[in-house]
Amino acid sequence: MSALPDHAWKILTGEQKDMLLAEGIFHGAPVDLADGYIHLSAEPQVAGTLDKHFAEQRGLWLARVDLTRLGASVRWELSRGDALFPHIYAPLPLSAVTALGPLQRAADGTITYPV
Repeated sequence: MSALPDHAWKILTGEQKDMLLAEGIFHGAPVDLADGYIHLSAEPQVAGTLDKHFAEQRGLWLARVDLTRLGASVRWELSRGDALFPHIYAPLPLSAVTALGPLQRAADGTITYPV
């Protein structure tokens, strides 16, 4: 990744998606709360994140997050495979979510992203 993208993706369970919509804010999944930041993935990283952390889960949702709306709370930090991943050091407001939809993944692993 040469230039950092202005958006990233948060993988949510159905319950987490419902909480985000009902409360207008997402404080994080258990792993986020434990680590002190909300984990996101740039688009080329989503498939790897799904395979590593969500392999057997069903009913997942993808939230497109506009990082420009989050200002200094976003940090790109080295993570899996020494790649830069976006992390949010604040709750995720619904106002920063620009697309939300159920995870759709073809048999070959291709992901259809919500628009």
